[in-house]
Amino acid sequence: MSDSPVDTATEPTGTPPEPSPEAPADGPNYLSHKQIMVVMGGLMAGMLLAALDQSIVGTALPTIVSQLGGIDKLSWVVTAYLLTSTAATPLWGKISDLYGRRIIFQSAIVIFLIGSALAGLSQNMGELIGFRAIQGIGGGGLMSLAFAIIGDVIPPRERGRYQGLMGAVFGLSSVAGPLLGGWFTDSIGWRWIFYINLPIGLGALVVCSFALKLPVNRREHSIDYLGSAAIVTGVTSLLLYLNWAGTSYGWASWQGLLLLGASILLTAGFILIERRAAEPILPMRLFRNPIFSVGNGFGFFAGFAMFGGIIYLPVYLQAVQGMSATKSGLGMLPAVAGIMATAITSGRLMAKTGKYKIYPIVGAVVIIGSLLLLSTLSNSTAYWQVALYAFAFGAGLGLTMQTMVTAIQNSVDFRDMGVATASATFFRQIGASIGTAIFGTVLTSRLAHYMKQEFAGSGGAGGGGAKLDANNVQAIQHLPAAVKGHVTNAFAHSIGDLFLTGVPFIAIALVFALVLKEKPLATMDPSAAPPAH
Repeated sequence: MSDSPVDTATEPTGTPPEPSPEAPADGPNYLSHKQIMVVMGGLMAGMLLAALDQSIVGTALPTIVSQLGGIDKLSWVVTAYLLTSTAATPLWGKISDLYGRRIIFQSAIVIFLIGSALAGLSQNMGELIGFRAIQGIGGGGLMSLAFAIIGDVIPPRERGRYQGLMGAVFGLSSVAGPLLGGWFTDSIGWRWIFYINLPIGLGALVVCSFALKLPVNRREHSIDYLGSAAIVTGVTSLLLYLNWAGTSYGWASWQGLLLLGASILLTAGFILIERRAAEPILPMRLFRNPIFSVGNGFGFFAGFAMFGGIIYLPVYLQAVQGMSATKSGLGMLPAVAGIMATAITSGRLMAKTGKYKIYPIVGAVVIIGSLLLLSTLSNSTAYWQVALYAFAFGAGLGLTMQTMVTAIQNSVDFRDMGVATASATFFRQIGASIGTAIFGTVLTSRLAHYMKQEFAGSGGAGGGGAKLDANNVQAIQHLPAAVKGHVTNAFAHSIGDLFLTGVPFIAIALVFALVLKEKPLATMDPSAAPPAH
């Protein structure tokens, strides 16, 4: 099949044309297992681009700053990508519903690769930040469109069988990212953390071009430019507030409150615009679907704690356990094993039973338990205990990461598959952005508190310790032994409080999981699978 629109007009004689393999379908175009496995290769490569980018850059940032300068702009190398990827996510979903999934997925890959190539050629921090923003625009489409395409070609009940493959991508990226980032930086240069995307992306393009053949219905449509502008500026204002408040400006500063107020007004305006738009970016009618609204509520609150654990557990391993960035990547292997084990198991059980509600419930409970355990970490905790807690945390994530996306996809009409899938990614990313900002504030404030406790009455040592930057974890290993013990103890307690902060958010997510309605996962007769093409 072709991914281009097909005209279904009748022949001049007035008789309808004979059915053609190129004819569009009004519903799903489910593929056979053999076809799906070929398609999954391209989708996994595309998702690997986005997932790897989240973990590979951090290791190289100190070296990048030493070569390009501009340490005051360091955080924007990450923030620029986060801003554009989050804001663009719902746009990619809607555009793919209108113009076809394959061509839009390929466009997202191309934009990401252009941004990657330019980022590798950057000569100063300003250029790098700008090119990272371009990367983010493409990255916003990679993950959400990959899940939407899975929704197109795999029946909901069978979708769980392939969850383990997606979990493997996330697991691989969380380990390979720090390892590759450290190796590239120490050997052939930090620019290769961006150039490595090029062969992976080109491979994904080739596979998608030959294997991913989806029908597209030609229909009249209009682009919701006003809604697009409202959501992009609204999300950008919120993320700027969260990233600037407490650092560049105070939480209650007039600059911060102006950004927060703008975000609230633009969000309200977006809702009004979407209620009247002919082709809304995020149709408000979808929120009348209880599974859609509850599922996105779960993703929003779960995102708070999920990404906080993924980001700050390596900080503990480096700052307190004394691991290098590369070794901390290996130290996260238990979490990866937990993700893969439960993602594969729950996926197979979903395919067998057609039910999904139990998994986010159990997953939320397991995450809460693991966060409570992680909050007890100290500077004397043995690594085997850390590994056990990390495995439990990963197991909880594996039960929830893809399950809720499957539930949301199963509850909406096929015409809304793209926007519904993108919304799941969008709300989870917004929750993650807010959670990351909150956790960063918790770490900074609690670290200052515990530093004062550790160095109380020690005069100059306390002052120096209290000023230690939470991002400068490598410097801790070079401190005198007497000072280092106090600093690592303060870090351990601070990170423990951080994990404890995540518990209420997961508890709210658990409430959403408990009230989630269960709609039996749709399936298809295996004999009805379309022939290979």
